[in-house]
Parts: sequence; C-alpha cells; structure tokens
Amino acid sequence: MLSIPGRPGSTCDGFSRRELLRAGGLGLIGLSLQDYFKLRAAPARVEIKPRANSVIMIFLQGGPSHIDIWDPKPEAPANIRGEFKAIKTKVDGIQVSETMPMLAGQLNTATLIRSMSYTPVGLFNHTAAMYQMMTGWAPDKVSPSGQLEPPSPRDFPHMACQVSKLRPSEGPMFPFVEMPRPLQESSVIGKGGAAGFLGKAFDPYRLYQDPNQEVRLDDLSMRAEISPDRMRDRFELLKGINGSMKELDKAVSSYALNEYYAKAYDLVLSGKARDAFDLAKETDAVRDRYGRHTFGQSVLMARRLIEAGTRFVQVNWPSVANGNPETDAWDTHAANFGPLKNLHCPKLDRAVSALLEDMDQRGMLKDTLVVVTGEFGRSPKLGVSTSGNVNSPGGRDHWPYCYTALVAGAGIRGGHQYGASDDTASSPAEKPVHPVDLVATIYYALGIDPATEVLNDLKQPRALVEGKPVLDLFA
Repeated sequence: MLSIPGRPGSTCDGFSRRELLRAGGLGLIGLSLQDYFKLRAAPARVEIKPRANSVIMIFLQGGPSHIDIWDPKPEAPANIRGEFKAIKTKVDGIQVSETMPMLAGQLNTATLIRSMSYTPVGLFNHTAAMYQMMTGWAPDKVSPSGQLEPPSPRDFPHMACQVSKLRPSEGPMFPFVEMPRPLQESSVIGKGGAAGFLGKAFDPYRLYQDPNQEVRLDDLSMRAEISPDRMRDRFELLKGINGSMKELDKAVSSYALNEYYAKAYDLVLSGKARDAFDLAKETDAVRDRYGRHTFGQSVLMARRLIEAGTRFVQVNWPSVANGNPETDAWDTHAANFGPLKNLHCPKLDRAVSALLEDMDQRGMLKDTLVVVTGEFGRSPKLGVSTSGNVNSPGGRDHWPYCYTALVAGAGIRGGHQYGASDDTASSPAEKPVHPVDLVATIYYALGIDPATEVLNDLKQPRALVEGKPVLDLFA
C-alpha cells in the first residue's frame, strides 16, 4: 500500500509575468561587467556563525527515482522494488542501489536525507516544484498541470541571489555561477533561477556552455590590443581624474570610475575567473575521474570555481526537466530502468563520488556545503499515474511525497542517514524534511538567519524562506 503524506505548501505574494531568457552570459541581460557590480548592494548582516563558506548545489532537474538510486527497498514487492539490487556502502546499515557503486564507497563523508517530502498543492509538475526548491517559497499561481509562466522580475529570488546580497564574495570573483544550462520544463526557461525582485545585478553568471568542449569567455577577456599595463594606466588615469576634478562628476557620472567599475576591472585583469573556468589546468586523470561528459566536467568546474572564491555554484543536470530519458532526462515515465542503468546513474555516480573524494582530500569539505537533490522523486509503484501523465508498465511517475537528498561538508554528519522512508519508499516513516527546510538549512550553514526579513517587489516584508533549518543534520 502506498501512502501519501506531507504538509500543505503555503504561498507567498509573488507574481508571475513573461520575461524572455536566452542562453549566454552577462550580455544576455544587457549588463556590462561594471554595470553588473554597480547594481549590487552588499549589506552583510550575519547573525549565525557560518559553518559553510560556499555551496555547490547539484540539481537533478527532472525528478530522479529515489527508490532506484538512493533508497532501495529489496524486500518490497517486485512492482515497487524494480529491477535493481541493493548493495552495501562504506557505512554499516546503509545500502544504495547497485547503480551507484562508486558513491557507495564515499558515503562516509555524506548524509542521505531519505525523508524529503511535500504535499503538492498545485506543485505536481516540474516548473512549480523547481521554483519552490530554488527560492524556498511556493509560487502563488500554479496551473492544474503545475506549469508556471516564464520568469518575471517580480518572482521570489533564487536562494543564491539572496546569498550574493547578504554574503557577497570576497575578491574579484563571481558570487553565483549557474551552469551548464538553465532550469527548464518545456518552453518555460529559467523559472526560479534568477534574482527576481532583487534585480538583475544579483542574477547568476550564467555559463550555458558545455564544459566538456572548448569554453568561450569573451566577456572575461581583455581585448588583444590592450595590454595589462595599458589597462592599469587607464585605471590610474581615471582615478586621478575623479580625485582632482570633483566638479566634473555630474557631467561624466555615467563614465566615472567607481567601486563597481573597479570590481569589474579587477575581475577581468586578475584572470582569476578565467582560470577557474579553464579545465585544461586539471590533469587528465582528474578529468577522467569526474567523467568526460557535460555533467562530470560541470561538477569539476564547480569545484574549481569554489576554490577560486565563488560563493555558490549550481550545476543543473544537462537536460530539460521533461526531456527524453533515452537521451539524458530523469523524467522516466516511459522507460525507467534502461536509461538509469546505462546512461544517467553511471554519470551521476562517477561525478558525485569524485567530487566528495576530491574535496575531502583537498580539505574543502570543511567549509563547503554540497547538496544533491531533484525537485521530487518517482512513484514507488510502477506503471501508475500520479500526476496525470501517461506511464508505461516499466515507468515511474512524479512523486513529491517522499524522496532523497544528499548533503555533505560544512559540519554535516558523515556516514549518516537522516529520516527514513516507509517499506515502499512512498512516505516518510520519520523526520520529514520539506524542500523549503532544506533551503533554510543552506542559509543557516552560510551563517544567514532564515528568518531575515526582506522586502518583496511590493515592499512587503517577507522572511528569506518559509522553512526552518534542520539542525540535527550537523554534527
């Protein structure tokens, strides 16, 4: 018997309006680098001692099957347990699916939250569920299908955009990088992935390219005819003009050098960001360990960006949420086991296990929080329709009532399981964790009070997130 638990999702006073989002970097939103920094404010009010200095969020958009990856049920009936066997891990008493043999050897560094859960009040499909996971707020207007309108400047900000404002990066580095593609379901692109009412200056730096191929970084490069020395000379000249000719400030205000121009100057001249994006600086052995594919190289690049000073990196699974599972999507309505075994899980297993191993050896897990999650799981019972979609006998539908997230680093207990699912992985048996609680936990780990008050686009006070941090995740 499958049970359907959870708590009702609450709403906020956000609004949805159409905004076109296209692939690319800063040029997409009409901002030069100096404009990007100029528009940023930087109030840093930290009321909680930070455990994390940075975050890598690996977002498996599309809804991976928890029972076939993280939370196997070998004693369940065949139409629930599926085709995969459970295997032992490095942690006594915790098993994972045979699809994750490499991760099984790294779970001593991580915690599996096996009781992620929410009741889908208009949140049964990908776009609305992703919006909730990214912002920590349920959208206020959701169609029966779960679809939302495209991104709007009135949306609630992505959590990392709030982090960019409250805990800006130190030094010449982007505070929030998203790659290798935007959040997407069907034609709705980027919903929940932008700064919304905070303003475009807090949007992520979007690297919508394949890190497994040559990456172009024209907006981070100096023109060939301008040497670093010449650029420094121009910088000093402008500083001198500003310092000695105050009366001209108004006349040249749009061109005057200020701290935001200086930040853009530092970022380009230092080359730090360019170097972080350059995977050629890694050995072939390291690149092979992460996997020579878009996802694996994106995860490796995330580690490099964190080392260079980026505060928050989000790696989106490189496929649209409702794409074809035969080509890389987690949305396994028609075929679940073949794609997981032959395509999805080998990439996920290799990249996530490599990241945990690599960061642990480098000492980076001490102050970097790693989060791996989707917007929901898949139906434990095969062939049923839970969201109105048509499913084949070997397919699994959307299932927000119970699924799994992995967290590691920044004081998170290693070799631990938090919460548990019931015998069919359909309902939390204990300690349910709502997605907004996970968002609150990310804020808390960064030293940001989840109850911090912000003003939305209507100047109404709102908390950063409507959830509460899960304190027992920390050692």
